[in-house]
Amino acid sequence: MTNIHPLAVVSEKANIGENIKVGPFCYVGDNVELGDDCILETNVRIEGVTKIGSGNRFFHSAVIGSPCQDLKYKGEPTKLIIGNNNVFREFVTVNCASTLDDDTVIGDNCFLMAYCHIAHDCHLGNNIIMANVATLAGHITIGDNVIVGGLTAVHQFVKIGEYSFIGGLSGVKKDVPPYVRGEGMPFRPIGLNSIGLKRRGFDEETIKSIKRIYKLFYESGLNTSQALQKTSALTGLTNEQNRFIDFIKESERGISK
Repeated sequence: MTNIHPLAVVSEKANIGENIKVGPFCYVGDNVELGDDCILETNVRIEGVTKIGSGNRFFHSAVIGSPCQDLKYKGEPTKLIIGNNNVFREFVTVNCASTLDDDTVIGDNCFLMAYCHIAHDCHLGNNIIMANVATLAGHITIGDNVIVGGLTAVHQFVKIGEYSFIGGLSGVKKDVPPYVRGEGMPFRPIGLNSIGLKRRGFDEETIKSIKRIYKLFYESGLNTSQALQKTSALTGLTNEQNRFIDFIKESERGISK
């Protein structure tokens, strides 16, 4: 049963699913699509061309689908797409895209803690945790199962690979390969996210295989180009090793070192 508080404003043009709860002083705009079983606590604002899946929960003063903070943006009906079963804690802000050619996208089962900011054209995968006041600039891509520590800032166009761990108070200016753990200002890898990998079901042999490739790029004394050249002679690589190498090959900003 849908329950909309009398002090909330929900546009008649909005597409609202079943079993929705909308608390007092919330606002839902004309072009919002809100899936089943979503909860808007209090003072939540959802606007723009925003499509939201089912089972999402928005806490006090979250602002979702607001116009992007890009001076080139001229009011086009750009989009924000959010998946299922995400949590947006107090004062989280998520912007729509900056152009009609791309969308801001958040996957499923993400947990965004208080005061996090997701800027325009970011693409977030599934099962991502962002701690308090973690901030993403525009055009950032984050893979599945990533943890971003509190008070961390990520530079625009950076890519963060799956299963990586970004420690708190970090400044991430270059790409972070998958499976990596690190911290610092600027961010610096300090090893594999071994604990996170174990928790996600990676066995010891798989983790050791990733570690061998990690050492080639980070502990061998070779620069990135030299390490990549050396990988071309390797055979029998695992899927995880290939993923690590391919991420570095495709990096446009260069990897954090």
